[in-house]
Amino acid sequence: MTLEAIRYRAGSLEILNQLLLPHQTAYDEIRSVQDAYEAIKSMKVRGAPAIAIVGCLSLAVELRAGAGGDDPVTFIRESLCHLTSARPTAVNMGRAARELMEFAENESMEKNSEQLRESVIAWIEDMLERDVNDNRKIGNYGAQHILSGVPRDSVTILTHCNTGSLATAGYGTALGVVRSLHALGRLKRVYCTETRPYNQGSRLTAYEAVAEGIPATLITDSMAALTMREMDITAVVVGADRVVANGDTANKVGTYQLAIAAKHHGIPFYVAAPSTSCDLSLESGRDIIIEVRPPEELTSINGVAIAAPGIEEASSQNLESSSPLSSRQHSPDVSLPSRPAQPHLLAVPLSKWLWQQRTAPMNSIWQTVLICHRTYI
Repeated sequence: MTLEAIRYRAGSLEILNQLLLPHQTAYDEIRSVQDAYEAIKSMKVRGAPAIAIVGCLSLAVELRAGAGGDDPVTFIRESLCHLTSARPTAVNMGRAARELMEFAENESMEKNSEQLRESVIAWIEDMLERDVNDNRKIGNYGAQHILSGVPRDSVTILTHCNTGSLATAGYGTALGVVRSLHALGRLKRVYCTETRPYNQGSRLTAYEAVAEGIPATLITDSMAALTMREMDITAVVVGADRVVANGDTANKVGTYQLAIAAKHHGIPFYVAAPSTSCDLSLESGRDIIIEVRPPEELTSINGVAIAAPGIEEASSQNLESSSPLSSRQHSPDVSLPSRPAQPHLLAVPLSKWLWQQRTAPMNSIWQTVLICHRTYI
């Protein structure tokens, strides 16, 4: 079974409503940029690569219907600005917006409005194929590297959140590495954390694993360190929303403690992400704007309250007083940062390994795929 988070044909876009998984499989039609904004904001679609692709494809849908009239450049600019604001921590949407805007402005110098629309639509549609190809490379390179460092026949991976087909145009990043290991017959088991508070691990990663027959075990977030100690974990592989110039990585809350636990147990810790998730304009994780999700995502599940009324949660305001990772806006009682930054000191680039690959030169690998980091031992 091949999972599709995004269904697109010329002029038509549908997304798998991930808020309903795993109990219901339903596709929502995206007719406009505003529809995409709301789907991204509410997390009907999520995952940094998928956010960028859905956002841009929604623009293609409107452009094909003639949106923008005689001034499509202004419409494109305003639409991309709006889409980028939906979930600011994930860099892929912002990067795609900058590249697409530059392309549109250049095209507008030589083409009329209709020709410009066609050129922009073609550029956007090409994103789908590029993302799947990049993800397959991430999976293959990551699997090869992990296997090169172990003498055993099979490996055991621990992963966090959801980084598979549901978070991308297809195949996945960190879960793509798992998928490649499984295809090679070398995966013994993958342990996926439930990933509170929104349970992307238990709802989505587990769903993908079951659908594709990948041997998987679901664990609570609080079981991760014990699992590393007792279950012979070969490596921890996670995704990323943004990787900045010094290697600091923003990812789902809980990634930081996994990196620390992996370092303590001497387990390699990898970030698998496309180069579109790299933001070299920022020097460190302190500069990343960290999205703060609604407190209800922590205090309730599917609208059912699970926390005692009136409880004051440990908020990120308290954490920030000693470590200003970024500027944030806060809710009054519960503050729920979803993507704190992981310091690069827990990781080192695998550039030496990438240089040694003979299947492609270093520069072409860097343009298409980043398998970023490994824990210091």
